[in-house]
Amino acid sequence: MGTPKIVVTDYIEPDLDWEVEQLAKRDVVFECHQLKLAPKQELIDHIRDADIVIVNMTPMTPDVIESLERCQLIIRHGIGYDNVDLAACTKAGIRLSNVPDYCPEEVAEQAIALIFACARRLFLGRSILEKSSEKGQWDFSHLEPVYRFSGKTLGIIGCGRIGSRVYRKLGGFDLRRLVCDPYIDERRMGALGIDRTYDLETVLRESDFVTLHTPLNDETFHMIDEPQLRVMKDTAYIVNTSRGGVINTEALVTACREGWIAGAGIDVYEQEPPSPELELFELDNVTLAPHLGWCSEEAGWDIREKILEDVYRCLEGRPPRFTVNEDVEEVLAGKAYRDV
Repeated sequence: MGTPKIVVTDYIEPDLDWEVEQLAKRDVVFECHQLKLAPKQELIDHIRDADIVIVNMTPMTPDVIESLERCQLIIRHGIGYDNVDLAACTKAGIRLSNVPDYCPEEVAEQAIALIFACARRLFLGRSILEKSSEKGQWDFSHLEPVYRFSGKTLGIIGCGRIGSRVYRKLGGFDLRRLVCDPYIDERRMGALGIDRTYDLETVLRESDFVTLHTPLNDETFHMIDEPQLRVMKDTAYIVNTSRGGVINTEALVTACREGWIAGAGIDVYEQEPPSPELELFELDNVTLAPHLGWCSEEAGWDIREKILEDVYRCLEGRPPRFTVNEDVEEVLAGKAYRDV
């Protein structure tokens, strides 16, 4: 094999000078591009002969993956990997890795911030302040109702790395906490002090605040739709810091506009960035953030170091820290057998 080639398809860092410096110590070719919006053929031309592809939000469709001639590893820069076709990776014998452990604290904090922003109607409060300032007298007529946070019920959908942190961090706020997670094991439940888990309908029906912490896949796409939103209390809020597609946006708009629920806190969108025509922008009972759950100086460096660790592991013939498509090992084992 010739000199290994590593290609970054797109990135959100100001620059990749640190990566260039680190990889200069190795005998590799390293290229970085901004191809998220590039024509598909341009993307293919840049990555066709790569051994390792690092992707942020560039769509890695089946035909793009099939064009890879010698790729061993695709690294998704982040936790979610819905922009990479998993089945195509496995079919091609390419490991897909992600970085699920780089920003759980930050996303949990973002979810909690949105919960409190909804509970205290903070962003509507700014509008009330400005209008009251113009009038020269307080006008709180559009603020109510606001309810006390203490004594309410919090529903956590998905209790993995992030959901479990929300569970722990809000443990001192005199809340009843309900967890819906069909995949949580008894060991994790014991460590968190969770006595039991609940089905989705029960959590939605009984919670005053619902926070979503699931990956986006066939099982969770539009998991929250009209029937689920209609189950919720008309005083309840739903918060999403996972993936936009977990909630049907049209149903959410209707629910918030017609008062099925009290409102929502949203950090992620089905289209990113969202269209300026997004109807959620028109609703004063929806708190919106620009997909910043991942954001902190610490997390920014953490993910860069972890990705480089996976690059080194691949160059040394070892698997990444986390392989998403674990069934690819059977494909690779069969390939190794045929190559003997």
